[in-house]
Amino acid sequence: MVPRSSRVVSDNAHVTIDPVAQAADYQHMLLALLGKDDPAEVQRATPALWRALVKEAGAHLRTKPAPNEWSVVELLGHAADAEIVVAGRLRWILSHDRPPIVPYDQDLWVEALHAQADPEALLVDLETLKRSNASLWERTTPAQRARVGVHEERGPESFELTYRMLAGHDRFHLDQARRTLEQVRASA
Repeated sequence: MVPRSSRVVSDNAHVTIDPVAQAADYQHMLLALLGKDDPAEVQRATPALWRALVKEAGAHLRTKPAPNEWSVVELLGHAADAEIVVAGRLRWILSHDRPPIVPYDQDLWVEALHAQADPEALLVDLETLKRSNASLWERTTPAQRARVGVHEERGPESFELTYRMLAGHDRFHLDQARRTLEQVRASA
């Protein structure tokens, strides 16, 4: 089964990328969403964008567009989870030689942790983690950013690649949350 959060809409066509079976395509998709933008700037802007989207969602915050899709609050929870996971990965990569990078089942985390989550608590967590990870990024040298961890599903990923992918991941899920809200409103 393809994880729900791997779905992307491009040019009004529904394209599905499996981050495990199509690891290189998944990396390229996230990096393309970042483009030439500064990953730290993108990530610094992300919490305010989520905060505005949560406010805009209002009564639709927990409404799923379909039974097997995530609501806006679940997408926010996934974004916070990704930040937690990447925070650890970045630190392992900097501190260990080629550490193993363990994947996680994002669907299980969302189902277990976020269906009834407090959006304000998720936003505070996201803001705090983003600041911490941006500070770490800014303190690293080019040599440190080239250090590598070995992801069990995607293979070698450098500190820099991991951080850049997270910025693309931010954009991907913010866009997904906007589409989710549009779908929910259209069917209300």
